[in-house]
Amino acid sequence: MTLKAGVVAVQGDVSEHAEAVRRAGEAHGRETEVVEIRNSGVVPDCDLLLLPGGESTTISRLLHDEGIAEEIVAHVEAGKPVLATCAGLIVASTDAGDDRVQSLDLVDATVERNAFGRQKDSFEAPLEVAGLDDSFPAVFIRAPVIADVGESVEVLAEWDGRPVAIRDGPVVATSFHPELTPDSRVHGLAFFENDGVTLPEATASDQ
Repeated sequence: MTLKAGVVAVQGDVSEHAEAVRRAGEAHGRETEVVEIRNSGVVPDCDLLLLPGGESTTISRLLHDEGIAEEIVAHVEAGKPVLATCAGLIVASTDAGDDRVQSLDLVDATVERNAFGRQKDSFEAPLEVAGLDDSFPAVFIRAPVIADVGESVEVLAEWDGRPVAIRDGPVVATSFHPELTPDSRVHGLAFFENDGVTLPEATASDQ
C-alpha cells in the first residue's frame, strides 16, 4: 500500500523534506504520498511524520494551539516513525533547555539551542552515521547540541565529540538538516531501516 508521510508544515523546510521522503521511499521500493500538516486531524492518518526545523518556540506553540501536539505523541506511542530535525529535535526532546518551548518528550535528550553558532556559523561536514556505509554531507544551520541522552537512546552520529543524531524507539532526531542535500539516506534510515517501527505491508503496486 502507498505510505502516507505527513510533514508538519507550521514552519521550516517543508518542500525539501517532502522531496527527501519521496526519494527515500522510492529507494526502498515504497510509494509515498506526502501531506502537509497545519491543523489537527491529519496526523492520525499518517504512517510517517517529519518534524522540520525553524524556530522552536514558534513551532511548539503552534503545535499545541492547533491540537497537533497530542496527535504526534499518540503517533509515537503507536510505534509509528518520526524524523525530527534541528528545531524539530528541540521540540521533540524531553528537555529543550528553554522554558518557552513546550517539548513533546518524544526523545530522552537534553539539548542546547544554537550551540553550534548563529546563522553566519553554518557549515557542512562529512558525518559518519551508524547504519550508513559512507559519510553523510550534514548541513548545520543554527544547530542545537545534544548535551545529554537517556539510557534508552542510541547515538547514531557525533561531531566534535558531541551527539548530533540519535534514535529513541521510533524517533530519529538530528541537529543538522538532512533535507538540504540530494542524499536521502537519513530519511531512509529513520523510516525504512528502523527495527523499532513496523510499516504497513507493501502491495504489488509498490514494487
